[in-house]
Amino acid sequence: MTPAPWRIWTALWLVYILWGSTYLGIKYTVGSLPPLASAALRFAAAALLLAGWLAVRHGRQGFRATRRQLVNAAGIGLVLLTGANGTLVIAEHRGLPTGLAALIVAAVPLWVVLLRAGTGDRPAGRTLLGVAIGFVGVAVLLLPGTRPEGVALAPALMVLGSSLLWSLGSFGVGKLSLPPDPLMGTVIQMLGGAAGLVVVAVVTREDPAFGDAELSSWLGLAYLVVFGSIVAFTAYSWLLQVAPVSQVATYAYVNPVVAVILGALFIGEEIGPATVVGGAITVLAVAVVVSEEGRRRRARGLEVPTDAPYTPEDRQGRERSSRT
Repeated sequence: MTPAPWRIWTALWLVYILWGSTYLGIKYTVGSLPPLASAALRFAAAALLLAGWLAVRHGRQGFRATRRQLVNAAGIGLVLLTGANGTLVIAEHRGLPTGLAALIVAAVPLWVVLLRAGTGDRPAGRTLLGVAIGFVGVAVLLLPGTRPEGVALAPALMVLGSSLLWSLGSFGVGKLSLPPDPLMGTVIQMLGGAAGLVVVAVVTREDPAFGDAELSSWLGLAYLVVFGSIVAFTAYSWLLQVAPVSQVATYAYVNPVVAVILGALFIGEEIGPATVVGGAITVLAVAVVVSEEGRRRRARGLEVPTDAPYTPEDRQGRERSSRT
């Protein structure tokens, strides 16, 4: 039975706002907490809470997975959370504005299209045009003289690298065998990512001082664990079961707008003309790419109707196709 439209839109807005607000949550967290260690704590705590929920809902059945599936999920976690998210938190720790970070990360679906094209998939001409326009927008955000005053190029390039890593991880999800329950896969990804972040923190000799952290940083971390990693993810997973992929994927171009607005409202981040122009170009290009890909999926019958029954394998396949 198809849920009422208001339930679907409530879940969508939860994903829009909560995931869009994680950039601000990171900024507060890294204000006085070590970036890598706090990110590791975030994902470890979220993984344990999600594992507890999985145990309550499905018991031992929810934890079924082969060794290969566990290794694959942990590897994806290393790319997505250690590599991509770890780079993002360091960039924000080094002063990159949250809104600019979110607008650069918005390029993820553009990278995914290029990765697909490089492996033999032939995107539509409109999709490729959207990709080209999107990277023009990213260039506007990064070029000298267009960034907000005092923002160095290095952290911005780090986030561009972060978006590429997130794209590689997202692309790999669709190619690897993962645990049959997506929630179990997420738990392992978070644990693998947390372990990787700890290793990087030790190797780079990050100061692990937590004792002198301000209350705002602890509240930011708690917000990321509860709302960013659990509530939003739960809403996202539910949406993948009941709504078309193209509708769920709209978060990719709504989140940056939310991040820019929240950064300006709460911490007074500058929204200059270049940020508006470059951000608008990027977000509109991503919207074109996402809508065109959604149209192609529907034409090929790849989107499961919202009133059709499907198995956990169907649900996992839908998650893989939209995790951009």
